[in-house]
Amino acid sequence: MMGVKQVIPRHGILIGAALMVSVSVMPAARAQNGEAEKLLKGMADYVSGQKTLAVTYDSDIEVITSKLQKIQFTSSGQVQLSRPDKLRATRTGGYRDVEIVFDGKMLTVNNKDGKDYAQIEAPGTAEELIDVLRDKHGVVAPGADLLLSNVFNVLMTDVVEAAVIGKGVIDGVECDHLAFRNVETDWQIWIESGAKPIPRKYVITSKGIGEAPQYTLRIKDWKTDVAADAFAFKADPSFKKIALGDLSDIDEVPQGTTTKTGDKR
Repeated sequence: MMGVKQVIPRHGILIGAALMVSVSVMPAARAQNGEAEKLLKGMADYVSGQKTLAVTYDSDIEVITSKLQKIQFTSSGQVQLSRPDKLRATRTGGYRDVEIVFDGKMLTVNNKDGKDYAQIEAPGTAEELIDVLRDKHGVVAPGADLLLSNVFNVLMTDVVEAAVIGKGVIDGVECDHLAFRNVETDWQIWIESGAKPIPRKYVITSKGIGEAPQYTLRIKDWKTDVAADAFAFKADPSFKKIALGDLSDIDEVPQGTTTKTGDKR
């Protein structure tokens, strides 16, 4: 849920198998831009048309150590959204347990590990809040791009190639598997086939960094009903209220780890 210190700019496999994939997929990519964009646009329209959302997720973020060892950190959480101006997001991992709550007027960052929380006035929409958190405070909600009303335009920024790879199955649900390329990143998305084109899996790969680290988001549950009191924050009486800048490290990667993966999420 929380941003990382170094991010991708926004926007053993058998050799024989790797060669076969490169031969069969790449020509299709050049011919399928229109179909891939059509499927992505269908997902974007469906998601942005939902007034309320409640989503649970798992996420993996890969880092590269100074010894060029790839390490993966895994978290789980929930995102609840009520357009236009309410948002709640949680992330629980092996190192941090954090939530943000926004009721249209007040933003709360609740650091459960540190037993403290911070609040600032932040009137506006949830989309404006997402930008403020990311740009000014380094706090990124999971899959934030997927929540935006202009999600299609955001995702398609700087895309140079798109392909329909085929079908995939995520948690027993058949999905359309799409792959896109930017200059510095490759990203894939699996969209549920049928009348509810829900994003089920989202992977971003850095091409400009050695070892090609990835960020992966897997959406497990997708509901459109949210409890009326979901965006009300009630502080734990044992927690201390502090200034936002005084919060301890709330990153999803522990301190001392060199981070090498993405913010298009």
